[in-house]
Amino acid sequence: MTDITTCPEAVPVMPPVAARSLSELERLALLADTTAQLISNLDVDEALNRVVALVLPRLADWAVVDLITESDDVSRHLVVHAGTEGLTVCEELQGPMPPVSDASPMPLSRALRGVASNLAGPRTYEGEPDSGIAVEQRRLFQATGIKTAAIAPIRGPWEVLGALTLGRSEESEPFTTHDLGLLEDIARRIGLALENARHYQRQRQVAETMQRYLLPQLPHLPGVGMTARYLAAPDASYVGGDWYDAFHLPGGDTALVIGDVVGHDLEAAAGMAQLRNVIRAFTWSQDQSTDRVVQHLNEAMTQITDVRMATMILARLAVDAAGVWRLRWSSAGHPPPLLVGRDGLTRYLTEANGLLLGMPSSRPWSEASVTLPADSTLVFYTDGLVESRRQPLDVGMENLRRHAASLAHRTLDVFADQLLQRSRPHDNDDDVALLAVRLPAATGE
Repeated sequence: MTDITTCPEAVPVMPPVAARSLSELERLALLADTTAQLISNLDVDEALNRVVALVLPRLADWAVVDLITESDDVSRHLVVHAGTEGLTVCEELQGPMPPVSDASPMPLSRALRGVASNLAGPRTYEGEPDSGIAVEQRRLFQATGIKTAAIAPIRGPWEVLGALTLGRSEESEPFTTHDLGLLEDIARRIGLALENARHYQRQRQVAETMQRYLLPQLPHLPGVGMTARYLAAPDASYVGGDWYDAFHLPGGDTALVIGDVVGHDLEAAAGMAQLRNVIRAFTWSQDQSTDRVVQHLNEAMTQITDVRMATMILARLAVDAAGVWRLRWSSAGHPPPLLVGRDGLTRYLTEANGLLLGMPSSRPWSEASVTLPADSTLVFYTDGLVESRRQPLDVGMENLRRHAASLAHRTLDVFADQLLQRSRPHDNDDDVALLAVRLPAATGE
């Protein structure tokens, strides 16, 4: 892709590169290249920059992209100039635009209404402006020195998304109506890409919002610090399966849960909500060991939820009359909890590992227990914190252990924030849930 630099205050900054009309073969090649660049990118800015780098300077000296937002605001999103030294973004010409005029016959207003493609030049906007957009267009022609321009609507499948303007200087061949067909084809491809990108962003926002609303408020436990974090996946299609939970039980214990539904997006978020509610009901109503609850859950999961497979840790945190804290837990194929001592000594609690939920097996789950040191921190997490396509699980777990040890003296919120920042793999494409619990210091400390 051609590099695009920032334009200083004076424009144009470089001599223009003479644009010309393309042969039919060159037009077809340009359309093919445009399609290839757009379908491979869901980032709006990156996609537009790539298309501009294709059309400049082959078709024009200037490219202007005006976009209509989902709230019907108009923005001059991109103004790029092609000179002898490359492509330059002119930010001083970008920014908010007046609303689209419903009646203006001027070329840009018509394009933003989706009416038609048009040719334009400085003389088009010499008269008394009939709208705020006409004022901005006159300013554009004066600042850029464009002598001839072609303007086409950017249409999505359902609505007009903006307009694409290509401008040529005096040194280039003037645009003719013959050029409008190619410009419309390019704008149509941009419209489809923008619609896909907006759909992607809406899907991501829905998935993230749904996931966050489904995650619970943590209970208050006297003397115990408890905090949780959820980080959405960079890719919307990977949002939705991870969760944490914590709630009081009738006998005085506190249940702690971390889990990951196999699958992604809204389906996984919905399945997670179902599974979380079943776990809450089983754990609350059955005063049984954690492994028996996990066994019941596995038997019921495929019958009363839409979840087919999941990993999970179910734990019970309890304190006796002497103030000694103990943890009992069972793991269904989930990465083990990390116990971090006040002195920075760490160990993974691997004693109760079992198969993930949904796997046929005659081997029962087991329960393990451990006495927790005063002022120690328990860390429950999902695999997105320690594993990625390029980072093996054992490497990620060692990184997590080392960072947790170095943060043992920090406050719990700082501990959690820094642990996420330092441990999460840079190429991670999964969401991450983390639950951290810090026990009280010993009496007299």
